[in-house]
Amino acid sequence: MSKIISIVEDDENIREMVRMALVSFGYQVSAFENAEEALKGVFKKMPDLVVFDVMLPGMSGIEATRKIRANPKTKDLPIIMLTAKDSEMDRVTGLDVGADDYIAKPFSVMELGARIRAVLRRAESVQPPVETVAFADISVNRQTREVTRKNKTLDLTLKEYDLLCRLIEARDRVVPREELLNTVWGFDFVGETRTLDIHIRTLRQKLGDDADDPKYIKTLRGVGYRFIGRVVE
Repeated sequence: MSKIISIVEDDENIREMVRMALVSFGYQVSAFENAEEALKGVFKKMPDLVVFDVMLPGMSGIEATRKIRANPKTKDLPIIMLTAKDSEMDRVTGLDVGADDYIAKPFSVMELGARIRAVLRRAESVQPPVETVAFADISVNRQTREVTRKNKTLDLTLKEYDLLCRLIEARDRVVPREELLNTVWGFDFVGETRTLDIHIRTLRQKLGDDADDPKYIKTLRGVGYRFIGRVVE
């Protein structure tokens, strides 16, 4: 059965272009011009992924994402944000509220298709066996995909969680940027490598880490990242 994708875009021309492209890729598509109608559709019959434009009339894509993440039934729904080309703040805010990826306008439908495939593939990955990893006051439950700090659950996105687990797994070495992009985003990842930097930044913020004086994630400029926290399994 083909996957269901919801596209929320107020520009009719872009909305129709994306709808036709996704249909040609084999997806079922629900198209909405505002977030309010999109949320009604999501809560009535949850799609497999939602593509939200950030700037929408009425409720923004950012606020709609917050509502989806706040609902236990839809909190893990994959979300991709469409952002303004030069607005890093839109990208950072989108990731902070729980978007799994973003794509800057203008974009090609082939790039959007690749991003959708990568996000769906990660969402469908087989759950790991029961395993809890702890470092400092942070605990990672590999079965429930929950990360807690001082017994309080951290609101990590799918990509932030996957990045953290990958860095922990490879903690005995530096993980090159290209390896992280390939393993976390997929071999068909296309787009800016800044995506990785932004995710690392928001992950650090949520872990209470400091890039200048790191306790958990150390940057090796021009190479990659290394997890330096003391892990107890």
